[in-house]
Amino acid sequence: MQQVIPTQQEAKPVRESRTFLTDLVIPPDTNHHNTIFGGKVMALVDKIACIAAMRHCRKPVVTVSTDSFDFLAPIKTGEAIILEAYVTWTHRTSMEVYVKVESENLLTGEKQMTSRAYLTFIALNDQGKPTPVPPVIPETEEEIRQHEKAKDRYELRKKRKLEQ
Repeated sequence: MQQVIPTQQEAKPVRESRTFLTDLVIPPDTNHHNTIFGGKVMALVDKIACIAAMRHCRKPVVTVSTDSFDFLAPIKTGEAIILEAYVTWTHRTSMEVYVKVESENLLTGEKQMTSRAYLTFIALNDQGKPTPVPPVIPETEEEIRQHEKAKDRYELRKKRKLEQ
């Protein structure tokens, strides 16, 4: 049986972009408070969001913006950092990706939300120019909620860009 490859315009469910990363926080990752550097978290967030965006569109992508990056709690040396990313919404050539970051105390199993962010990516064609991306289909309650609010976040980003 021949595999069917979706065209650019065929919508794809969020689950196809969902990406996870778990890593151990070790001393070189941390500051003098024995908590992970914010810049290290931001780099991991950008990397996992990039993977989620590429999984959605199956094209090269570039980061256009990061907004609403909130640090809620520190992650300590010896804890696990757990990241989850997925495409929440698409426009013509852009994709919004939500990333949730948690810590896990590996001795007790206790997990805590530590940060979250929304990033925007543009898909590129072979000439490095923006190219259309497939629409996204939210399925779970969380995905539907994220998708419904994404248009407002998109409008805020556009407004912020015009004000600069």
